[in-house]
Amino acid sequence: MRVRTIAALAAGTLALALGACSSEGAGADGAADGPITLDYWAWGTAQDGMVEAWNAAHPDVQVRKTDAGGSTDSSAKLLTATRAGNAPDVAVVQYDTLPAMIVGGVALDVYEHVDDAQAEFNPGVWSQVEFDGAVYGIPQDVGPQALVYNEARFAELGISVPTTWEEFRTTAEQVRAKDPESTLATFAPGEFGAFAAMAQQAGSQWWTVEGDTWNVNIDDETSREVAAYWEDLVDRGVVDAEPLLTPEWNAKLAAGKVLSWPSALWANGVINGVVPEQAGQWALAPFPQWEPGNSAVSFQGGSAVVVTTSSEHPEEAAEFATWINTSQEGSAAQISAGQYPASLSGQELTLQSDPPLQSPQQEDYWEVAQRIASDTVPEVSWGPNVNVASSAFQDAFNEAVTDGTSFTDALAATQEAVVADMEKSGFTVSEG
Repeated sequence: MRVRTIAALAAGTLALALGACSSEGAGADGAADGPITLDYWAWGTAQDGMVEAWNAAHPDVQVRKTDAGGSTDSSAKLLTATRAGNAPDVAVVQYDTLPAMIVGGVALDVYEHVDDAQAEFNPGVWSQVEFDGAVYGIPQDVGPQALVYNEARFAELGISVPTTWEEFRTTAEQVRAKDPESTLATFAPGEFGAFAAMAQQAGSQWWTVEGDTWNVNIDDETSREVAAYWEDLVDRGVVDAEPLLTPEWNAKLAAGKVLSWPSALWANGVINGVVPEQAGQWALAPFPQWEPGNSAVSFQGGSAVVVTTSSEHPEEAAEFATWINTSQEGSAAQISAGQYPASLSGQELTLQSDPPLQSPQQEDYWEVAQRIASDTVPEVSWGPNVNVASSAFQDAFNEAVTDGTSFTDALAATQEAVVADMEKSGFTVSEG
């Protein structure tokens, strides 16, 4: 289940500490007799190609992209910029933070400008941007869980790609034994979304709502089992516990000392951004299974492009958001960077495309991606205070890694913080 009405979202305003605001169009700086200029906040390696394709095809509406620093940073900046009246015209927003952007007055209802776009997406994807008949964005990419791995290093060490989490444990032990300076993967204590997706893959539902009552189940038995699994690997030293994409982690990746990243289909493009010199070494495989034979995966990430309430050119901004995410040119730019398109036409185009830059040797790359994307767990709802959950998770798990304390206790602390915040804000909450 997911939040379906703006009324339900608005009830969490105090918990999210957001305030609605609109402004005169920041970024609408084109002269009256010249092209309109739209400002676009985004991140990721696919964005430059999509913007370049738009600008080449639309001389009267030019787009200026700014790297907004990733999902968490971008969302916080969007809220601040909206209050100050200088938000961009368009911005990338992850699906799990879109409710906060609606409540915060950042995202504009663009239904009247994009009424034909819905047919380009399957219902589950479109439901991520539609609330109570209003449309707050155009889906850009989806992130089904997947494993990207250094195929060359796997071959060098003589290890096989794990298909289950039990095999993953054994493979992690083999890597340490064969090359003590290397590790199969990293447990990142700050990666709330990654852990949530693994728990969802195992069957957890962290937030559900029935009537006026929210059930919070972050600390359920299944999630505790996932936490205990990773705690065991970290305690025995067969995986490292540290943040991802730091200079230190990137250096290990460049040295071939991190052999895989259990993540999502978008990870190939991220790897290419860090170690493009390793193109031809990395490959894509299905995510390890908790239950052998159950290949359904959850989504780790995925994003939409929203038009902001600050834009003076909402129609043009909505046209841009729709075009880059549904046109062949936009999809081609996504695919070449390793991003998996949300649109049906984009997904079909992958099957006619070369493998992404980081994996030119994997001829069946997009067939593997399609198989992964075709088998996902039912839609999972996010609660009204995901930001609080993410912050509490990061604090609790970073402390657990630093102090060597229980990951399951950290999960319980996350649950406690989420429930307390919701109750303080007036929600009716049940647990378990």
